[in-house]
Amino acid sequence: MTEDRKPPAPGRTSTGARKASAKSARSRAREFALQGLYQHLVGRNDAAAVDGFTRDLAGFHKADSVHYDALLHGCIAQAAQLDTLISPLLDRKLQEISPIEHAVMWIGAWEFQHAVDVPWRVVINECVELAKEFGGTDGHKYVNAVLNGLAPKVRPAEVEADKAAGKAR
Repeated sequence: MTEDRKPPAPGRTSTGARKASAKSARSRAREFALQGLYQHLVGRNDAAAVDGFTRDLAGFHKADSVHYDALLHGCIAQAAQLDTLISPLLDRKLQEISPIEHAVMWIGAWEFQHAVDVPWRVVINECVELAKEFGGTDGHKYVNAVLNGLAPKVRPAEVEADKAAGKAR
């Protein structure tokens, strides 16, 4: 018996992730920051070593290097604070979370706090995309749930305005 599958949407891979050609410079910056944060979480590499390695990766020149710097260095410097924001929303210990999902949630929490030019729904969408592309099978659903729980705590006025306008539940 064959399984009927719909072809991927334009600009998407078969897993539903965005194709590289459809990514903005900021999306690429998030990808490189995620790779660096993974190195930090798993290898305990310091920010300077991670940064030096990541800037030499293929395609880095297409990323928004200013946003990358802010994410990588901001997340590492504020790791304990970001974990404090995320932890109450988890259904397990932080140490049991995949390092990819952990890093993606750091990115989301950091952007909620410091990248106020990025709408909260865009932050969540970008993080879900990262988790789809780099995380485990259903990791994106977990990231989505945690960041949806965090958004009203960190950006209450923006979330409420979107709810009132019918743009969010």
